[in-house]
Parts: sequence; C-alpha cells; structure tokens
Amino acid sequence: MTGRRTALTAGAAGLSVLAWVAWLAWDREYQFDPETSTTSGPYETWQVVGCVLTLLAAAVLAGWVRRPLVAALMVTVPFTLCWTVDAALQDETGLFMVGALLIAVGLFLGSLLVAIGVGRAPGRRRIDA
Repeated sequence: MTGRRTALTAGAAGLSVLAWVAWLAWDREYQFDPETSTTSGPYETWQVVGCVLTLLAAAVLAGWVRRPLVAALMVTVPFTLCWTVDAALQDETGLFMVGALLIAVGLFLGSLLVAIGVGRAPGRRRIDA
C-alpha cells in the first residue's frame, strides 16, 4: 500500500507541475485593446480556468492519499516554484516576489480546503500506509 500511496502523491505533485507547463508556461504575449487602450495578459481567461481545474484535480488526488496539510504542500510547492522561476527570469523589477507570495498563499489555502473536504467526504476510503 505504501508504494501506491507514494505513487499517487507523486502524481499529484506532477499534476501540479503539469498545470503550469500545459496551461501557462508557454504564453508570454500581452494583448493590447486599441479601443480601451488597455493591455492584458499574458494569460487568457481559458488558460487560467484550465490551470485552476488541473490544480483542483491535483488537490483532490493529494487529499485522497495524504493528510490535508501535506496534500496542500504537495500541490502548492511545485506549482509556485515553477511560476516563480519563470517570473524571476522575465521580471526586472523584482515584483515577481509579490506574485509568488500571492500564488503560494492562495494556492495553499485553496488546496488545504479541498483536501479537508475530500477527507470528510462520505464513503471515502483512505489509502493508508
């Protein structure tokens, strides 16, 4: 059972990295709207929604096999690390650290709530070591 639990935990962390790579890592272009003179981006709404849904799946998987605190860390740390390294390579102002902090706190709290919810789901069988 320990091997299965470890594999599922690694899968949750891998899914967190995949969320970054598949949805966000490849887009660096900002969009300019000439009518409103506003710039947005680099991510489109559909990319962020896809990323959030993938992270939700990772949090559910991690919460199914681990305690909520560990589950939240398994989702938060890999994604935040990917985002931070990429942002650090592009940002000349140092403001990427503010974004990294906001992502880390928000993703940790969201993942923790999901993992707690999964842990309390009726009929759930925990995979024990």
